[in-house]
Amino acid sequence: MPDGRDVPVLTIGSAPGPVVEVLALGATVHRLEVTGGDGQRRHVVLGHADVAERLASTDYVGGTIGRYANRIAGGRFVLDGREVTVGTHDRGNSLHGGPEGFDVRLWDVVGLGPDEVVLSLTSPDGDQGFPGTVRATVRYRVDGSTVSVEMSATTDATTVVNLTNHAYLNLDGEGAGTIDDHLLLVEADSYTPVDATGIPLGDHAPVDGTPFDLRESTPIGPAIRAEHPQVVDATGIDHNFVLLGEGMRRAAVLESLRTRTRLELWTDQPGLQVYTGNFLGGRRRSTSGGRYRQGDGIALEPQLAPDSPNRPDWPSAVLRPGEVYRSSIEWRFSEPG
Repeated sequence: MPDGRDVPVLTIGSAPGPVVEVLALGATVHRLEVTGGDGQRRHVVLGHADVAERLASTDYVGGTIGRYANRIAGGRFVLDGREVTVGTHDRGNSLHGGPEGFDVRLWDVVGLGPDEVVLSLTSPDGDQGFPGTVRATVRYRVDGSTVSVEMSATTDATTVVNLTNHAYLNLDGEGAGTIDDHLLLVEADSYTPVDATGIPLGDHAPVDGTPFDLRESTPIGPAIRAEHPQVVDATGIDHNFVLLGEGMRRAAVLESLRTRTRLELWTDQPGLQVYTGNFLGGRRRSTSGGRYRQGDGIALEPQLAPDSPNRPDWPSAVLRPGEVYRSSIEWRFSEPG
């Protein structure tokens, strides 16, 4: 780190199952190796070359996002009758926790075993403008062919919390090119249209007849190049999908027929932000020494809807003293049927 602190790299899991390298910097999924249906081992997440590249990046590659994943309009919301102002750095809005979110903090390693690592972070009262001292924990675990991400948080004063993981997936392998040929299914009948700055325009809208209709496995390339105003404005997909059902359930399926690798994403969250790497612009070096370009990975981010603190009719992000915020993600790997 710039202040001389070392960044632990923690490895869990074993072949032929998933092997995950987790950085204490950002509680980040740095590398994720799986066995494809073709029998080859591949790293299937994007990553940065070193600490300096990660700290300079604005792409949130693999990091744990907090306090508030996604956007808050104008960096303002009302909490228990009091206006709260938080840091803005994305077209006038707060994005992914503010200018210095959880993804660029050095987390503490509080537990490590062959198949599990636990990290914690204390975010002080007023951090990026958010009220309350928040203590967050992330637990990564490998069990068979599944990688689970369990996130939790507590607070000593009423605040908002919305955590997620921002891994960019490419089932053809890190550095293999675009995800255009991947197939994507999302368990959602509606999505959230947004304005040019990523803030919801109003209520959710049906996916019927739009490029956001991913209820059956659909090639990603044609969807992100569709002549639909929402896709054109975002230069791809960068939208919340309102997931069907409640509790822990399947939210999405991502497949590469080339490497015969299938990922089922399960979560207990109400929404899934699908981001097709629209702004990966070759600015930062990758783990393999190259540079990522637009569409070289896809982020599937379970979370609350964008701007939820300003939408009392949507699932709430409010966390009060004595409560525990929890969010669960599972990546279940297999071979396409």
